Amino acid sequence: MAKDQEVIYRLHAEVCKVLGHPLRIAIIDHLQDSEMSAGELARLMEVSKANLSQHLGIMRHNGIVEARREGSHLFYRITNPKVVQACRLMREVMLERVTSNEILIHQALAQEERNS
Repeated sequence: MAKDQEVIYRLHAEVCKVLGHPLRIAIIDHLQDSEMSAGELARLMEVSKANLSQHLGIMRHNGIVEARREGSHLFYRITNPKVVQACRLMREVMLERVTSNEILIHQALAQEERNS
């Protein structure tokens, strides 16, 4: 594998790892339309500020979100709308897979009932 491709794959994997936590996906979902303060996010998501802050820090370090200070409050926003698009696309893939599996299960159960 070419060295530059290896670097790209490694960086891609790092971004996927950052997005691989349910709370971080929820953060993206909440921030998709507008910025929010950390306190507002914590209330909406019903998580502690400390826990939220830890996840926001990881996302910020990896360029998923950015923050701006207004007085004593930090407001977070998504750095690139393509992050939201990527999460939506993966959700669609997951939902299609779940739907497909449900259909297969129902077909198998119906076949089993006919064979009984």
